[in-house]
Amino acid sequence: MKKTALITGITGQDGSYLAEYLLDLGYEVHGLVRRVALEQPGQRLGRLKGSMDRLHLHPASLDSYASVFHVFTRQQFDECYHLGAQSFVGESFADGFSTMSTNIDGTHYVLAALREVQPKCRFYFAGSSEMFGKVRETPQRETTPFHPRSPYGVSKVAGFYLSLNYREAYGIPCSNGILFNHESPRRGFEFVTRKITDGVARIKLGLASELLLGNLEAKRDWGHARDFVRAMHLMLQQPEADDYVVATGETHSVREFCELAFGEVGLDYRDYVRKNEAVYRPAEVDLLIGDYSKARKVLGWEPTVNFAGLVKEMVHSDLELLSSAVHHEQPVALSSR
Repeated sequence: MKKTALITGITGQDGSYLAEYLLDLGYEVHGLVRRVALEQPGQRLGRLKGSMDRLHLHPASLDSYASVFHVFTRQQFDECYHLGAQSFVGESFADGFSTMSTNIDGTHYVLAALREVQPKCRFYFAGSSEMFGKVRETPQRETTPFHPRSPYGVSKVAGFYLSLNYREAYGIPCSNGILFNHESPRRGFEFVTRKITDGVARIKLGLASELLLGNLEAKRDWGHARDFVRAMHLMLQQPEADDYVVATGETHSVREFCELAFGEVGLDYRDYVRKNEAVYRPAEVDLLIGDYSKARKVLGWEPTVNFAGLVKEMVHSDLELLSSAVHHEQPVALSSR
C-alpha cells in the first residue's frame, strides 16, 4: 500500500529534495505552503517545478494552530517531516522574536495536532548542529550537551525537546535529526555557501568585482542536502523513534570553501574576497564537526558527496544560472551579495 507523507517547509532546499526522493520511492507526498505561495507559484515554488504535478499542496501557516490542525483532519499521513522554520542564523539575531515564534510555536502546533488526531503518524523534527553552539566536545554526537549561540539555535533546542517530550509523555513516534550544515545549488542566497558560489559566478562573468564576507575562519561540517534527506527518511523507517546526528565527519573553513570555489573558475580568492565585519555574528560558533557513527550503524547511512564535489556542483550551477540570464537578457543585479 502506498505510504503518505506530509512535509512542512516543502518549498525550501531540504523540502524539495525530500519531496523528490519520496516520490521516487512511490510515496504520495503532501506539503504545507503559505497561501501566498500558491498565488505566486513562479516566485515561491521554483524549487518544486520538476515535481509540482505529482504533489498535493495545502495552504496553511505554521503561525496558526487552526490551519495546521485543519490539514491533519482532512488527510491521514504515515509520516510527517517538519522542516518548516526560519533557518537563517543571521536573521535570527536581527529578529529573534519571529524566529522564536515560528520555530517553537510552529513545532508545537504540528505536534499538538498529531497528538489530537494522528498519534501513530511518525514525526521527524529537523534539528541543527547550531544547537551545540559553544561546543563542549569535538566531534559532536547525540550525547553532546547543547549550548546554542544564536536565537535560531535556542529555538531548535526548544523544538528538539518538544519532540522528545511528545515521544516520552504521549508515545508519539518522534525522531530528531541533528543535521550539520548541508548545502546544494538550491540553497538560499543569504547563506554563506551560496553567497560564495553566486559571487564566484558573478565575478567570472564580469558582473561583480569583489565578494564581501564575514568570518573566514569559521569551520563547519558541510554535506549535500540530497544525502541528508535520505537520512531523514531512514530515521522514520526504524521500529523505534530515536535521535541521530547526520554529518560528514569532516570540517572545513569558509576560507577553504572560497579557495575551492574560486579555483573552479581559475581565480585566486585572495584577489576578490573582502572582509565585512558588519556581517559577523554577535556570538560566533567557531567549530562544528559531527560524529555520525550512530546513523551509520543503525540506519546504514553514509554521505556520498564530498566537500570538493559539493563546491564544484554549486559553482557550476550558479555559472549556468547566471550565464542563461545574461544570454536571455534577463535582469541581473550588479551586486557582490
